[in-house]
Amino acid sequence: MDDRRKLNDDAAPLKEAVAALDATPSEPETVTEAAVDAPVGAVAPAKASSPLPPEEIDRLTADIVAALKTVYDPEIPCDIYELGLIYRVEIDDDRFVAIDMTLTAPGCPVAGEMPGWVESAVNVVPGVAGSTVKIVFDPPWDMSRMSDEARLATGMF
Repeated sequence: MDDRRKLNDDAAPLKEAVAALDATPSEPETVTEAAVDAPVGAVAPAKASSPLPPEEIDRLTADIVAALKTVYDPEIPCDIYELGLIYRVEIDDDRFVAIDMTLTAPGCPVAGEMPGWVESAVNVVPGVAGSTVKIVFDPPWDMSRMSDEARLATGMF
């Protein structure tokens, strides 16, 4: 029990930092509104009047998802996309990608590093101008967000 309390105490600064970021409007003005109502884990398309052709959006979407599937939580033998940690991916008209993701637990030991791993993976996708990753905890992650592939890999049925 003391170990859990210590983990929660250690996670407090991270929770406070995330809460402060969530309270501050940080969306760039160029981000499309399409992702606001997108389902969890969805890649939101650019606006209908976007200069990006639909085929290009489809290609970028597939390549971004493939890039996200290269990032693994080091404690779980499954990628973050299949684990259901990606809540929102949005591509704006300038090919900038905004990602909201969560962690399996607020005290995750790689919480400070994982957003950088995600940005690095997405930034190498041809056609992506850059990316930002925001850690969110609402809604909280639970096992129901895992794909069947992730459940099989982790033995969590």
